Amino acid sequence: MHSPAPVDPLLQRERDHLAASRDALRAMRADVESLDLRDVTGTWVSAAVLQNQITNRIAALADLAHTPLFFGRLDYLHAISEEQAEGGGGERFYIGRRHVHDATGDPMVIDWRAPVSQPFYRASRTEPLDVDRRRRFGYTGGELTAYEDEHLSDPAEMEGASALLAAEIEKPRVGPMRDIVATIQPEQDEIVRAEIGGTICVQGAPGTGKTAVGLHRVAYLLYAHRDRLAKSGTLVVGPNRSFLHYIEQVLPALGELDVAQATVQELVKHVEIRAEDPSEAARLKGDARLAEVLRRAVRSGISLPTEPLVAVRGSRRWRLPVYELVEIFEEMRGREIRYGAAGEALPQRLSHALLLKMEQGGEAPDDRVQDAMARNPQVKALVKQCWPPVDPAKLVHRLLTDAEFLASCADGILTEDEQATIRWAKPGRSVKTAPWTAADAVLVDETADLVQRTASLGHVVLDEAQDLSPMQYRAVGRRCSTGSATVLGDLAQGTTPWATGSWAEALHHLGKPTAHIEELTKGFRVPEEVIAYASRLLPAIAPGLAPATSVRDAPGSLTLRQIAADELDSALVAACRSALEREGSTGLIAADARIPALAEALTAAGLPFLEPGTETSADARLTLVPASLAKGLEYDYVVLDEPAAVVSGEPDERTGLRRLYVALTRAVSGLAVLHAQPLPEQLR
Repeated sequence: MHSPAPVDPLLQRERDHLAASRDALRAMRADVESLDLRDVTGTWVSAAVLQNQITNRIAALADLAHTPLFFGRLDYLHAISEEQAEGGGGERFYIGRRHVHDATGDPMVIDWRAPVSQPFYRASRTEPLDVDRRRRFGYTGGELTAYEDEHLSDPAEMEGASALLAAEIEKPRVGPMRDIVATIQPEQDEIVRAEIGGTICVQGAPGTGKTAVGLHRVAYLLYAHRDRLAKSGTLVVGPNRSFLHYIEQVLPALGELDVAQATVQELVKHVEIRAEDPSEAARLKGDARLAEVLRRAVRSGISLPTEPLVAVRGSRRWRLPVYELVEIFEEMRGREIRYGAAGEALPQRLSHALLLKMEQGGEAPDDRVQDAMARNPQVKALVKQCWPPVDPAKLVHRLLTDAEFLASCADGILTEDEQATIRWAKPGRSVKTAPWTAADAVLVDETADLVQRTASLGHVVLDEAQDLSPMQYRAVGRRCSTGSATVLGDLAQGTTPWATGSWAEALHHLGKPTAHIEELTKGFRVPEEVIAYASRLLPAIAPGLAPATSVRDAPGSLTLRQIAADELDSALVAACRSALEREGSTGLIAADARIPALAEALTAAGLPFLEPGTETSADARLTLVPASLAKGLEYDYVVLDEPAAVVSGEPDERTGLRRLYVALTRAVSGLAVLHAQPLPEQLR
């Protein structure tokens, strides 16, 4: 019988600390679960609020069995805390996803967002930041299996790449998107920890981790500014539900549960979408010029009084002449405040003028009289006549169905041809039956904001931002008008006809023209051979963009095979089988029109597959991905079907090549491109 191999004593001590830390976390959770709230609160409302906070706290203290509680250790040369400084010597801190303390309150694990943890990501031999040793830990499942040390203060130790860091980056992907908290690089950390007051725009090539950086930034801001953001709220905006489902586990893994997620379409859900615009109509409806057209439409109903106001109070009648009324209405119209707010303020403004008349007549009215006069039927009737209420959906409905009304509002802004393009060909009879499109819903949202100001959140993360229209940027910008934003995207991956041409233009429409722009070009996900091949498309799709590089050199990660047309489907099935023989996830990406045929081929071959957004597992690792939904997703192995079909499936060549660029850059370990038609000339 073989005796088990001896365990490294240092490794065993680290395992013991992990076990003790998990015990401490369970004790922290048990302490919260045992709280008795019966005698704490006075009302059922405050009791419900406190119970909700306790429930969230319990959830945040969950110990995720297969997620490392800590992933690193810092040994400082000198003491950080005052207590330790008195005893002399340095201090040691374990860096992890959340704070854990023992029964006496001493920290066993430090939250990665704490200032003392920052050198774990920033320290180097040239700038050690008082760190003597940085230790990284390797895990298999939830078990600590390895460690690796860097002695940053030892000039004799050679600089070298971290094997554990590389292993963590290359670890097979099964399930939702993983957090990158253990592998954050210095340039990423600068973005994550940037101050909350300013907006940051991150131009990130495929595989540079921009999405994960944005999510970790939310987690950091909630840690550093929890009270502020708890009141104002945070939001992550993604391109579609599949993408949001893919990323939704990142923040809970970091202990953050109160971050809302939505698509732009969900933000502007004022009307039911029943139709789809042709690309040119959608592009025009997304044009920023429509904002002025809508502003004119909202104010088109304003008229100036032509008769004096006579208000009755008791036995007396009080009169405001026409010229005074005109002055009041023109003053309100010139202030450019929200239309609805002005309509609500006008009765008080008129009643104040009436009170002045009363005082001149010898009366001594008080505030109660002014409020009563604001509710006077004659006052209310005048305001309704000259400043009529606006229903946003009804107004946009009229604009898109009434050619004369649109012409009057768009005069000097849209040409006659452009007006004809955006009008509905077959308008519905009412708002409920109208053929609303996604672009129309954004117009309704703009109109709603012109009537009543949209509430602003504290921080918004906008991912895949390059695909938004100017009007969509405005819709998102309204939701962080008094807060800040993190804008994430890649100009080379813009696959809508209205995709933005520059970040300066996008930030202008977002309402954040002074935002700081950062560029991430060093990739950690896509192998160098794959990203270099995909970068051949950049001169055609984004001429001014620097090509990405990768830290991962994986020879043989790219294969190109031309197949006879009648054998292509069977070859794709075989390529998927081959990929599934290896550990990790596999994505079969194809032009949208090819998906039904490939679904039939996979089913006939007995290969079960998932739809994008469905979480992969050990038993289900193959996903069939329409090219239109591939953006933001990643798979260990990608089989790409017929690049020429991906390109031709879009309305123009540039958009098609951008869609292809997205598809080519989804692989973490290997990409197999199979085609019957000739490859696009940029890839030959």
